[in-house]
Amino acid sequence: MEIILPEEVMTIIEYLERAGHKAFCVGGAVRDSIMGLTPGDWDITTSALPHETTEIFKDFRTIDTGLKHGTLTVIINRKPFEVTTFRIDGEYGDNRHPESVEFTRDIKNDLARRDFTVNAIAYSKADGIVDLYGGRDDIYNGIIRTVGNPDKRFREDGLRIMRALRFSATLGFKIEETTAKAIHRNKELLKNISVERIAVELTKLICGKNAFNILMEYPDVFSVFIPEIKSAVSFTQYGEKHAYDVWEHICHTVDTIPADKTLRLTMLLHDLGKVPTHKLNEKGDSTFKNHAAVGGEMAKEILTRLKFDKKTINRVSFLVGCHDFEPPETKTELKHHLKVKTPEDIRTLLIIKKSDRGALSEKYRDISEGTAQTLKWLQEIEENNECCTLKDLAVTGKDINAAGITGEDVGKALNVLLDAVIEGKVQNKKSHLLTYLL
Repeated sequence: MEIILPEEVMTIIEYLERAGHKAFCVGGAVRDSIMGLTPGDWDITTSALPHETTEIFKDFRTIDTGLKHGTLTVIINRKPFEVTTFRIDGEYGDNRHPESVEFTRDIKNDLARRDFTVNAIAYSKADGIVDLYGGRDDIYNGIIRTVGNPDKRFREDGLRIMRALRFSATLGFKIEETTAKAIHRNKELLKNISVERIAVELTKLICGKNAFNILMEYPDVFSVFIPEIKSAVSFTQYGEKHAYDVWEHICHTVDTIPADKTLRLTMLLHDLGKVPTHKLNEKGDSTFKNHAAVGGEMAKEILTRLKFDKKTINRVSFLVGCHDFEPPETKTELKHHLKVKTPEDIRTLLIIKKSDRGALSEKYRDISEGTAQTLKWLQEIEENNECCTLKDLAVTGKDINAAGITGEDVGKALNVLLDAVIEGKVQNKKSHLLTYLL
């Protein structure tokens, strides 16, 4: 099999080979090329020692990414490419990084240290594909398995647990049984991994096409860094409205909403507030009063703990807190929502509601009619610039103050006028508003 390499990658490999060294593309780029996908990053591995690599590319712009571990970044056409010496990793004292590395001239030694068989494949035009661990077969069969003993691989680097789940979710591959058992067995190693790295892997994972199966099969793993998940697993929801327990409902909603970071994080967290708010009514059905608001606070705490950026934290916690939004029955009701929500909020909440309702029992799933009507009203409101917020009013606080109203009563008066306009009791004209108020 021939892999078409980018011009810049060919240049790097040719420079290394002309200097008498072996050089290969390795890892994800080779895997993706075999799968017929377009690689995002190209990594090169070489028999050249770090000081030799530095000398070979002395006329190029380079960055010392980590020469003590053998990595030099070469910049060509403003694109960065990591070039790393074949190496053997020493002991992993922190379940994340090797305490030492030993450079080697043999590609076999380098491939032996890699995480999964699908990533332990190298390629060059001179040598073709070098696949010592059945990586191509695992790609063709859709399998994620470790190179060698999975317990050893995960103890070396606990983040590999999340990487295995992420690869399975994004590539649609099944995790091989021995590897899967080792993931469950070693899940506590994730406590040694920085939450920032976990957050990156989690985001990629939940946006994957196989996210549902991974979330359903590994809730114990996710509970290590989101312990709120544990109590949602197998938490029964009583009543004809519900088709699944809380966690399975959550997993279905993640699966059916568009693969957008904010939307999928919202659905992952949206119903965790159900457990602490659960009660049974007189019929024996589950009720979850204020679970959305409680869930919004929980989402903020969880995302803050995982050190997501503030924009994501604020947006997801807002959406979780409002996810009980239902398509309004009247245009006036929609306008009342628009006092505190933007049109974008409404459109997003309708998408969330579609996925949320889609994971209920059959008779409660269809909200297409209500959604269509809401979107029609929303379009009318935007096109006609209809008054829905205080800034749309034809009067300001100064006008109210000039009419003899002061202090906190100014804000109350403005809100009375806004409600009156929304409800059609008065036209949004200054003279009409002041007359109505006074």
